[in-house]
Amino acid sequence: MKAKYVVAILAAVAVAGGTIWYNAQLKAEKLAGIAAVNGRLELKRLDIATLYAGRVEEMYVQEGDEVQPGQNLARLSSSISQTQVDAANAQKQRAQEAVTRAVAQIDSQQQQLKVAKLELDNAQKLRRDNLVSASELERRQANYRAAVAAVNTAKAAKAEADAAVNQAQAQLEQALSQNSDMLIKAPKAGWVEYQIAEVGNVLGIGGRVVSLLDPTDTYINVFLTSAQSNQVKVGEEARIVVDGMNAVFPAKITYVAADAQFTPKSVETTEERAKLMFKVKLQIPAEIALQYNKLLKGGMTALGYVKYGQEALWPENLTVKLPQGE
Repeated sequence: MKAKYVVAILAAVAVAGGTIWYNAQLKAEKLAGIAAVNGRLELKRLDIATLYAGRVEEMYVQEGDEVQPGQNLARLSSSISQTQVDAANAQKQRAQEAVTRAVAQIDSQQQQLKVAKLELDNAQKLRRDNLVSASELERRQANYRAAVAAVNTAKAAKAEADAAVNQAQAQLEQALSQNSDMLIKAPKAGWVEYQIAEVGNVLGIGGRVVSLLDPTDTYINVFLTSAQSNQVKVGEEARIVVDGMNAVFPAKITYVAADAQFTPKSVETTEERAKLMFKVKLQIPAEIALQYNKLLKGGMTALGYVKYGQEALWPENLTVKLPQGE
C-alpha cells in the first residue's frame, strides 16, 4: 500500500513539475515584439428559435450533426396555422366570387345603358318633329342618367371586390408564411452543438430549438498587457498554433478591448497598471476555418501570437503552415 502512495505522489509531482516547466517555457520564449498568449478556440454560436408558438412534433437533427443552409431542423405543430391557411383560402374564394358577380352586374347595366341611350336618341329626334311631348323626352333623359349611374355603381362594386381579393391574398400569404415557419430550418451551414428542444415540448414565441456552431467564425481571445495592447491595431496579422497540431494558422486581429478586464483603482501605481489586461480577438479567415472545420473544434487549447513591436518580424517557426491532407 505504501508503494502505491509513493507512486501516486511521484506522479503528482511529475505532473506539477511538467506544468511548471511548460509555463516557464512560455515565459522564457523570447520573441522580440511578439506576445505569445494561451487561449482556447471558440466558434460563434447561433441559437435557432421559433417565430411562433407550437408543440415540437419532430426533430430531424441531433447533437454533433453537420447541417447545410436550408436543412430541416425541427417541425412544430401546424394544426392552427393550417386552419388559418384554409380560412384565408375560403375568404379569397368568396372575394373572387364577388368579383365575378360585379362583372356580371356591369355587363347587365351596360346593356341597359345602351337601351336607354337608344331610347333617348329616338326621343330627341321625335321631339324635333314635335311627335313626343317634352315630358316624355325628360323621362327618357332621366332613364339614361339612371343607367349611367347604375353602371358606375357596378364598377365601384367591382373595384371593392378586387380590393377584397387583394386583401384576402395578403392574408393567405401571411398564413402560408406562418405555416411554413413552423418548419424550422438552418439559416447557414454549421454543427449542432446542443439539441435544446425535444419532441413533445411546447415552445413559446422565440423558444430555442437547437444551438448551431458556425465553422466560418473561428477565433481565440487572448489577453495582453496595457503596454502591448496599446500598440496593436484591428486588421493586423496574427498567428494561432493549436496544441497537438503541426500547423500555424493565419489570423486577423478583429477586436481590441477599450476597457481593461480588471477594474482599476482611482490611483494607480506603475505596478498596478501592468496588471491591467485587455482582450484581443484573433480570427481565423473564414475560408480557412471552413476548409479545416473537421479539425478545428471549440475548446481546443492554443497559443495566439500577436506582434506589438513596430519592427517585429515573424520568425521562421511562425510562418503560416496549414495542415496536410485536408
